[in-house]
Parts: sequence; structure tokens; C-alpha cells
Amino acid sequence: MPTDIKVPSVGESIAEVEIGQWLKQPGQPVREGETLAVLESEKATVDLPSPASGTLAAILKPAGQVAAVGEVIAILEASTGAAAPAAAPATPAPTAAAAPDKVMPAAARVLAEAGLPTSAATPTGPGGRLLKEDALRAATPAAPSTPASPAVPARSEPTEHPEEVVRMSRLRRTVAARLVQAKSEMALLTTFNEVDMSAIMNLRKEIQESFQGRHGVKLGFMSFFVKAVVDALRLVPQLNAEIRGDDIVYKHYFDIGVAIGGGKGLVVPVLRNAERLSFAGIEKSIVEFATRAKDGKLMPAELEGGSFTISNGGVYGSLLSTPIVNPPQSGVLGMHSIQERPIALNGQVVIRPMMYIALTYDHRIVDGKEAVTFLKRVKEVVENPSRLLLEA
Repeated sequence: MPTDIKVPSVGESIAEVEIGQWLKQPGQPVREGETLAVLESEKATVDLPSPASGTLAAILKPAGQVAAVGEVIAILEASTGAAAPAAAPATPAPTAAAAPDKVMPAAARVLAEAGLPTSAATPTGPGGRLLKEDALRAATPAAPSTPASPAVPARSEPTEHPEEVVRMSRLRRTVAARLVQAKSEMALLTTFNEVDMSAIMNLRKEIQESFQGRHGVKLGFMSFFVKAVVDALRLVPQLNAEIRGDDIVYKHYFDIGVAIGGGKGLVVPVLRNAERLSFAGIEKSIVEFATRAKDGKLMPAELEGGSFTISNGGVYGSLLSTPIVNPPQSGVLGMHSIQERPIALNGQVVIRPMMYIALTYDHRIVDGKEAVTFLKRVKEVVENPSRLLLEA
């Protein structure tokens, strides 16, 4: 019995998605709950699960096309039994390749453009993966054999410039558009300071074992900075506000976005009401966000809103950067790598673990004095973590 596969609702404000990739091809068996396709919206990437076991009968919307929420994009021939029907024919062709465990996105595109099923290519990747090279071999007709020619010395210089064209994901296109919007519509400035991380590092070392045993998660640096940012935003409310037309909207809540490098690109999940979260609550949320971002499992609602953002380029080794504000927010704090550097302290030169921090702000709403005041407060709180009410 055929079943319509429709685009599910992926967020309150999202009316359409782009078909990112079909993981199953017509004629292939599927199990209930197995991912049929990857759907891309401007806010997140979501999996489309099969509503039942059976066989994928037809794909109505190929990869790269846009479909509205509720639109039928495929037909599933549901099986009557508990298990999906067998995929192999009674007498398989001698040259047919076994279905690969996983079709890589680039390989899927090559086969789709050539109008070939995945069974036309022989997978050579680890774990039975079908690679782009496998798809290219299947899509490129074999050249006719020619008589052997006299040996010619090989040329050492390159004879071609290989390129690969990969369509930007809908999420990446949206991120790019928002960054360009910020640069073109906002008066962005960046101010810098540096933080002595000794106190936090010593405190973490002292209580890490008990904290992890009690809460099941490590005490990281981000929770300290989230707490410090909330404290600084109370002092400088302009950085927790936005411009709406001719009005300035001051927010009396602290929804802090935390930039995370996910499997599909940069995402910024939001810690709702961060002022109410304990250190353990912040750390647990960040670990969960990072895990689901890597798997592309974040929901659009988790990426919406946010009154201020923290970005940590230090995890990738960045020494200093100028982060870009996420509109319509008015500020973003950039954390960076920790390096031991000589500093002057009480008339002596000492070696301390130092971190540069950067605040990019919208000068239309935030003045330089306020930006510097905010960054100094973050520095003071981080360098004196006893000011924070540790709930570890």
C-alpha cells in the first residue's frame, strides 16, 4: 500500500526546505525510522525518517530542489509484514555491485546527474562506503582499447587543474547572508583586552574531580565566561538590546548564544535564561549542543533568538580575531587560545596563562566607553572567579 512521504514541520517560522541528499534510492528497502533524506532549512539540517517499513517506490523531489512544508516528495510502498522486503532479485546480474553501507554526498550527486542507481557503482571506501571516485568510474564510459604505442617519457608538469563544485547548503547560504547583512547594515567596531586565566585554571584543577563525579560532566571555561557575560550585560544593558526601526529594545533576560562548529557548519544554539543556569547546567547544555550539532540533530527552535553571543575560536588555536555580530544582536564576545606570556605583575615580570578576548559591537547603539566597560567587567569576573556563586 503506497504511503506519501511529506516534508514535516521543521520550525515555527520555516515554510520550505531544500532537499539536501537522498540516502535511499527508488527500489531500495527501508525500515521504519530509517533516514530517507536530509532536509536543509535556513536554520538547521534535519533527517527525514521513514514512517514505515517497505520499499522506496519513487522520489518526486530530487536533491537540490525546494519543497514546501507538507508537500509530498516521495512515495513509499509499505510492506505488510514487520520487516522490509528483500532487496536482492532471485538471480542477480553477475556485474551488479552490492548496495553500499553509505553513499557519500559527492558520490550521490554524481550518480544523480548521470541518472544511475547506486547499484551501478562498486564501493571501495572503508566500511563499504561509496566514494565519489567510485561514482565517477560508473558514470564515465570506458574508453575503447587502442593498440599499444611506443613509450613516451612522462611529463613532470601538471596537465590539469582538478576542481570540485559543491553547492552551498541552505544553512551555509543563510549564515553567509546574515554575516554580509551585519557588515553592510551595522557600524561594527572591535575592542580588545586580555585575561589572566590562572585563577580559573587553579580552581578547575582543585574541584574538577568532585565536580565531574557530582554532575557527570567536566567543568570547562565556557561556563565561567557565560556567567561573566551575564554579569557584564547587567552592567551594560545596551549590549543586551537591539534596534527595531527607530526604537531600542532592551531585553530583561539573558539568552546567550554559543557558537559551535557543527558537521554542517557554524551553528549558534541558545542557552535560554542563562542567568538561571548553574555551572553544571551550562556545561551539560553545551556538551549536548555540541554532540547534536556534530550529528546535525539540532532543532531550529534551539537556534532562534539569542540576546548576545559568545564565540570561542581558541578551541581551533586562534590567538586573536574580530568576531562578527549576529543580527539583530548588538554584540559578540570572542574567546581565544590560552598561551603562557610574560606580564608585569606587582613590579615583577611573571609568566602567566593569558587569553585575548575581543568584543565586536554595533556602534549605533553601543558607545566605546560602554564597550570597554563591558570587556573590563568580563576580565574582572574571570580573573576573580570567587565573585561568582559557584554551584559546583
